Amino acid sequence: MRRLALITTLAAVAAALAVAAVAADRAYPPDLSRHRDRSAAVVDSDGKLLRAYTTADGKWRLAATPRDVDPRYLAMLRGYEDQRFFYHPGVDPLAVVRAAGQLVWNLHVVSGASTLTMQAARLLEPHPRSFAHKLAEMARAAQLESRYSKDDILSMYLTLAPFGGNVEGVRAASLTWFGKEPKRLSIAEAALLVVLPQAPERLRPDVNPIAAREARDKVLRRLAADGVIDALEAAEALRQPVPTRRRPMPFHAPHLAEHLQIGRAHV
Repeated sequence: MRRLALITTLAAVAAALAVAAVAADRAYPPDLSRHRDRSAAVVDSDGKLLRAYTTADGKWRLAATPRDVDPRYLAMLRGYEDQRFFYHPGVDPLAVVRAAGQLVWNLHVVSGASTLTMQAARLLEPHPRSFAHKLAEMARAAQLESRYSKDDILSMYLTLAPFGGNVEGVRAASLTWFGKEPKRLSIAEAALLVVLPQAPERLRPDVNPIAAREARDKVLRRLAADGVIDALEAAEALRQPVPTRRRPMPFHAPHLAEHLQIGRAHV
């Protein structure tokens, strides 16, 4: 009888928690306004970017989806930031246990447990770093996973991740640092874009190229050791320089682009 009562109690608690979670999800849906607030872009008939405009808060924030970027960059991003991205529900239990164990053993943070979904949640709703905010971030990550596909979540990260200065999103970053769209990136370029969001101001290659190169090279060595990229490709990428200046955004057919943008604003 006691075992039956315990099972009944646990089932009731689980049901109550499930109802509470559904109610909370409906009452406090994710705020996607930052993801929707993107740079206006004027393109030609082939989809080539003619001109873009900064957002109201002065950011270059171009929309980007997994289809818009080099598959190798995506593989390197997952390999470095979130190896189990396609398998966890927003929070990676193995990464949490590992990070907690390292903290207890070393008495300081050795590695984080943030998944790409948790990072997307933080980018959507920026907040100070604290234990309480980390818990809220985990809850938001689980909420995102329940509402959106993995590609949708990746698109949020790819559009909002910071890359130094007023550059946000991998497409704006690729145009700013390499002068090209992110559909075809070299291994060296992809590695730099993987690591820049970790410390976008400290690692800005136009401000601190030595730190940027050291961080990029750390990515290359680790991904080569993990088998994510070929060792020979990594060795070649290590010899490549990092960019030391920002490139201007495309500024083609400016009068036509301005006319189309004004017309769009009045629609």
